[in-house]
Amino acid sequence: MEKNVGGYDRIARLVLGPVLGIISLAALAGYLSLGFGPLSTGVVAALFGVLSLVFIITGATQQCVLNRVLGLNTYRPERSTDTDEPIESRKSI
Repeated sequence: MEKNVGGYDRIARLVLGPVLGIISLAALAGYLSLGFGPLSTGVVAALFGVLSLVFIITGATQQCVLNRVLGLNTYRPERSTDTDEPIESRKSI
């Protein structure tokens, strides 16, 4: 599978993933209440934990199945700085 996660998309996943993981663990430990309507704190904490893992894995591997299904691609390959030209001849005069 080709890379399709990059740039700000990858940064957001790598930041939000651990944040959701910490919130999930805090809720499961009883330090935080996440009950929304009929959903209990345990269910919401488990969902946040799963989302956390998905964000961390897709951010680290730069591959997302949902992006592929939706036709989204935020990955841009790095530009190569290698040239056949010696460094001395690239200096401006």
